[in-house]
Amino acid sequence: MTKRKWAGLVLCTVIASVALLLIVGRKTFFPGQDYTWQTMQQRRVWRVGTDPSFPPFEQLDATGQPIGYDLDLARAIASAWGMRVEIVAIGFDSLLDALQTGQIDSVISALPYDERLTKNVAYSSPYFDAGIRLAVRKNATLSRVEQLATQRIAVEWGSTGDMVGRQLQQKKSGLHLVQFSTPEEAVAALVNDQTIDALLVDQVTLRTAQGRGAPIMAIGPALESNPYVIALPHTATVLQAKIEQTLHDLQANGLLTQLEAKWFDHTQQ
Repeated sequence: MTKRKWAGLVLCTVIASVALLLIVGRKTFFPGQDYTWQTMQQRRVWRVGTDPSFPPFEQLDATGQPIGYDLDLARAIASAWGMRVEIVAIGFDSLLDALQTGQIDSVISALPYDERLTKNVAYSSPYFDAGIRLAVRKNATLSRVEQLATQRIAVEWGSTGDMVGRQLQQKKSGLHLVQFSTPEEAVAALVNDQTIDALLVDQVTLRTAQGRGAPIMAIGPALESNPYVIALPHTATVLQAKIEQTLHDLQANGLLTQLEAKWFDHTQQ
């Protein structure tokens, strides 16, 4: 083979390789581009993945249509962008895989923030904190976590609330944890058993119980945070900025508060 033919073959190979990279791996070739947002703008659709099995954040109504806090949130965000939402139902364990393979543009599905995954996906600021709260009856004299001393505290056995309770016991040895099989049983104990002084439970269970009329309230801040966030491709920098701004706006105009009231204060679950 002559040098000219050899050079021509090498050049063709290089051109073909570059073309393949441009088609398949253009995000790597042009890392500054947000192709997720560009594609969304072209189709005017935001594809959001969710697992509709966690009421009141996402569930199916009587006709099989997904409804819930997260669905309303997604539609409100898309509306602010002049887009519509395409809801893609996916099992919870497969949501991030679907995101990373481009099947969806974002995940909104009561998804907790996970620092271990930040190299692969980007997260929004929290829109709801499902962390552990200390709750008491509305007529209780206990009003601050710092007042805990010798109280009897209901917890779900083996839960994060149980773990937080054990940590509190290390600081206040007089505390007594009363363990129950389910969080609902722990809530019922606080409501009905006067020997129970307080309850350690996640915010979702607490708000659901309050929505059903339980006369209990949280005191103090979350003792163990568990923020729910929106996930998106780590290369989607423009989309991330858009989500951040819109979440800020929805918080400022009271919509996030309205969504919580709608899906918790009048829950039918």
